[in-house]
Amino acid sequence: MLKRMVMITMRDVVNILGVNIDNITAAAALDRAEGLVKSEGTSVIYTPNPEIVMAAYENSGFREVLNSADMCVPDGIGVVYGSRIIGKPLPERVAGFDLSMGLMERMSGFGGRVFLFGSKPGVADEAAKKLTEKFPGLQIAGTRNGYFAESDESEIIDEINASNADLLMVCLGAPKQEKWINKYKDKLNVKLCIGAGGSLDVVAGTVKRAPEIFIKLNLEWFYRLCKQPSRIGRFMALPKFILTVKKENKKNDK
Repeated sequence: MLKRMVMITMRDVVNILGVNIDNITAAAALDRAEGLVKSEGTSVIYTPNPEIVMAAYENSGFREVLNSADMCVPDGIGVVYGSRIIGKPLPERVAGFDLSMGLMERMSGFGGRVFLFGSKPGVADEAAKKLTEKFPGLQIAGTRNGYFAESDESEIIDEINASNADLLMVCLGAPKQEKWINKYKDKLNVKLCIGAGGSLDVVAGTVKRAPEIFIKLNLEWFYRLCKQPSRIGRFMALPKFILTVKKENKKNDK
């Protein structure tokens, strides 16, 4: 417990609409994630984008869940823009997918074990195959799809704990994954839980990630919108987020 408390007090965070986002580079976030997966106790990393921050702004209970994390990285360029509006600029976007892949690559170097939990039936299994091909030293401790009833949850906890996993990737979508982790983190024996959204779908190949040029230009959101115009409602969270940050910042300046 002392180790976890020290790590938390050393955090440098920027508060955006009530959510504490770590003021950290992608490289430093990866170093910290590796430290957490090697430490005692069960640590938590969340990866909020503007839509998730807005949901937390509107729901105090969810906001408390996010703020209970050991690290909260800005998975969305909109969160970085929001930090600039309030005059406390974050250095860069830290994509949850890249952070997760980087961590598993490092874990492959010491035979780390990961449990993949979430997505449609078969997706986690396919992701497991792709990950072991990409990172030969990585051990897949187990997989479980994201379709379950509340009555199944004790069985899922037992399955995860029996796997002796170091890392638990929870890909249930927000806010379900964050709430699930928060509810059960004290019952889990894993070293680190990451709420990783659609990462398993990308790894498995059921969802294609944006080409590198879109990622480098911070236009990954635009690529996804072009590929899935039906998601326009979700992408409206970005302008709503920016306007809300401006409104709250103006209010605080008075």
